[in-house]
Amino acid sequence: MTSTANEKKLKGMVSKFMEDPSVKEEAKQIDVVLESVKEIYKKKLKPLEKAYRFGEFYSPMLSDADFDAAPMVLLLGQYSVGKTTFIKYLLERDFPGMRVGPEPTTDRFACIMHGKNERIIPGNALAADADKPFQGLNKFGVSFLNHIECAELNSPILKKITLIDTPGVLAGEKQRVGRAYDFPRVVEWFSQRCDRILILFDAHKLDVSDEMKRVIEVLKNSDNVRVVLNKADQVNSQQLMRVYGALMWSLGKVFQRPEVLRVYIGSFWDEPYKNTENVPLFQREREDLLNDLRSLPRNSTLRKINELVKRTRYSKVHAYICNHLRNQFGLFYKQSKQEKLLKSMLGEFKTVSKQHGLPPGDFPDVNRFRSSLERFEIWKFPKLYAGQMSTLDNVLAKEIPSLMKILPMVEQQKLENAEKESEAPMSTSNPFGPSQTTGSGVPWAVTAQMKVKYDNMFNELKLTSGGKLTGGNAKDFMLKSCLPQETLGMIWELSDMDKDGCLDDEEFAVCVYLIEAIKSRAMSEVPTQLPTVLIPPSKRSTTKAAESEDFV
Repeated sequence: MTSTANEKKLKGMVSKFMEDPSVKEEAKQIDVVLESVKEIYKKKLKPLEKAYRFGEFYSPMLSDADFDAAPMVLLLGQYSVGKTTFIKYLLERDFPGMRVGPEPTTDRFACIMHGKNERIIPGNALAADADKPFQGLNKFGVSFLNHIECAELNSPILKKITLIDTPGVLAGEKQRVGRAYDFPRVVEWFSQRCDRILILFDAHKLDVSDEMKRVIEVLKNSDNVRVVLNKADQVNSQQLMRVYGALMWSLGKVFQRPEVLRVYIGSFWDEPYKNTENVPLFQREREDLLNDLRSLPRNSTLRKINELVKRTRYSKVHAYICNHLRNQFGLFYKQSKQEKLLKSMLGEFKTVSKQHGLPPGDFPDVNRFRSSLERFEIWKFPKLYAGQMSTLDNVLAKEIPSLMKILPMVEQQKLENAEKESEAPMSTSNPFGPSQTTGSGVPWAVTAQMKVKYDNMFNELKLTSGGKLTGGNAKDFMLKSCLPQETLGMIWELSDMDKDGCLDDEEFAVCVYLIEAIKSRAMSEVPTQLPTVLIPPSKRSTTKAAESEDFV
């Protein structure tokens, strides 16, 4: 099959792949949790934030739109690395206001959201809309709001995620031009609200400019950053190895963190690949990236709870600091006392930490706090009562943990629990668990992400009352692969390990794995016997493995 034909077959693949039936089952429980989170914030945290002007020190007070908003994905990178084209690839169509070109064409932030009708909302109107989670952008002023817009369109994927396109990070001589707003600070604002941050690099543009370093500086403590090495089909395998190594070296210098960032390698657009030797790799990387994006709606609820916990802790410390400073004032010389307190702010932080047993990590940056506090008359802050702190302590100790019990486990929790269960003597095979091992330590080739995808396929087919798939019902599904019937027959024989004429979910996973491996040419031919790595761990005691494990 030609490369062009392969790309045509991908039409609609992204939107179909992003569908996750399990999310629908959890929707009601997630709605209950989000409503509870909103009530906790509005009734117990927001009054304290308002009293002590928390929003003017940290981030603005939250609205219902901040809780109800779909997960956001922020795309960063230099100009012409394919950010806008990547969005088009995900949407499988153009979007209003889209501009693509070799030179900087995206001179503004673009929020691509779901809407029944196509339209563009200018930045000032966007920041004034209470139904959208962007009111906090007002603090950057008109100079920034003139450089942001919202594009609404009816796309299935946008029901699940919102995409944030950004102006290309400047490099070389273009850095001298400057911007009318503080680009790193705006990126920081978005990063605090986004569930995933994707930094795109071109295979021919790996340099990290000064502006990119400043952007990475505000992202270095974020655990939701991923990297996309785009346009990787423009180099051959040997060149790609060198490009990947150079990229990891560059990122290691600027991120300065012990763990390695996840890098997705591919060419994310709807054109045929220029170099086809790495197509199997690109397909697997694309699948991993889409799996990651598909998990965001589920993980977003956990993030919002986590943000509420962090905000509660920061608000608690903020109130204690303001109350402590307020109590230092007498009837006279208030202005001179305030100046003295501002100069000794670090010492006041230490005093508050010691008096109330607060961890230093919960305290704000002393210089930024001092700069914000200078605008207020400290002695006018209200008195703090013990009951207010007891309310926040109850939120952290009881109410949040009770919500966590209601919330369905996200994918990572499922993997962690399955891993623990696999270590127990009497544990059973969890179909959503991670790659499991036998005593020989050989992991199953079907990864946890693959198993979730294959289970969704399996459950959509007509199964027996015992939850198995008969050969007759599997035939049409297997024929869709367009592989020769002789090849499909060999795959069926290998997959039906207990020889009962049916496939259970694990046997079906092996069947689909073999079909995909043959189609992508990751496997040159169907093996005559399954290697250990392809046999599900639960069946290795009853299924004979091939003597040779070299099956690719």
